[in-house]
Amino acid sequence: MENLFRLVDQDQGFFQRKWTLVNGPLIVGAGPSGLATAACLREQGVPFVVLERAECIASLWQKRAYDRLKLHLPKQFCQLPKVPFPEDFPEYPTKKQFIEYLESYAKRFDINPKFNECVQSARYDETSGFWRVKTVRGSNKAEFEYICRWLVVATGENAESVVPDIDGLADFGGEVIHASEYKSGEKFKGQNVLVVGCGNSGMEVSLDLANHNASPSMVVRSSVHVLPREVLGKSTFELAVLMMKWLPLWLVDMILLILAWLVLGNIEKYGLKRPLMGPLELKNSKGKTPVLDIGALEKIKSGDIQVVPGIKRFSRGRLELVNGEKLDVNSVVLATGYRSNVPSWLQEGEFFSKNGFPKAPFPNGWKGKGGLYAVGFTRRGLSGASSDAINIAQDIGKAWKQENKQPKKRTIACHRRCISLSQF
Repeated sequence: MENLFRLVDQDQGFFQRKWTLVNGPLIVGAGPSGLATAACLREQGVPFVVLERAECIASLWQKRAYDRLKLHLPKQFCQLPKVPFPEDFPEYPTKKQFIEYLESYAKRFDINPKFNECVQSARYDETSGFWRVKTVRGSNKAEFEYICRWLVVATGENAESVVPDIDGLADFGGEVIHASEYKSGEKFKGQNVLVVGCGNSGMEVSLDLANHNASPSMVVRSSVHVLPREVLGKSTFELAVLMMKWLPLWLVDMILLILAWLVLGNIEKYGLKRPLMGPLELKNSKGKTPVLDIGALEKIKSGDIQVVPGIKRFSRGRLELVNGEKLDVNSVVLATGYRSNVPSWLQEGEFFSKNGFPKAPFPNGWKGKGGLYAVGFTRRGLSGASSDAINIAQDIGKAWKQENKQPKKRTIACHRRCISLSQF
């Protein structure tokens, strides 16, 4: 039920804002993390509301992913709680197949997000014990407020594109896009394209450009771990998971690097210097994901993808590298990653750090105080998000069922809180 707050403004007199009291948790974000949490809550019999700023679920996949994208890990490590991928899906499902899976998942658990609703702020009201979440709706930007006992932050690690400030880029004159806007290399055929970044996206965009007869140059400023996606037909990630059950992390890292050297050879002579820290240790401590090679390295070895050092400055149609070399470039793709947007709207500093991630490391970063939860910030992909979702739903479900054992007391408590909320 929607209601109206009648508020007093010293200059404007009275004005009104619509609001509603959420019966259950409010989930911000309808990506895989938000869907997983909603599904687990549904299994617990807990009602919920899901808010999504885009007009569809999984907007990162539907709106900001390139056409050739596939899951980088085998499907069994990427499935959401309760529902495996269809058996006829390949081991590494395509972008289209993953979206189909998510849409089917949402339908199965009757998850119906409120689309085109962007959260502007969320703060905890100490007096009432409720979260107050302000949003704007639709094209007319109508203001609305949700009041809830539990707030689940599911906006994820990749909510906003990171666009670096590079000297002279504004004067470059050619097309400059972030990897989130890149769809296919077809439009870049015959062009010299600079790809800034050498993570999984940078490698795969460079590969796609080379396959479409463009001439990509990939900027590699720092060290990077490149591992084969498979070893002897077995997923490298699956091998690592298996070894971690029996061996210490440092030994698993050593074995992975030996296997990488046997399969890929010495990659440092191609400008790809490995970090001193092992791939799994680096992922766990810094959140930096190793590159799983799906063909880019072969293109680098053949010269179809050029590896270049850092950028010094851009000029009209050209750039100068830190080593003094100058390149003529037609277009630039910024594969410079993403960041969390939580600090821009969540008014809280105890649970989340300034970088938009929970302060507590995995596996303890899913629960804060006052009914605040985080899902999908583990830096462990979809399996980490699923683990969070299960924990959150069980925790909220337990509290929900406890409250519903005493309906009269719950009604009195809610009535008192609503009276408190109405007093501005």
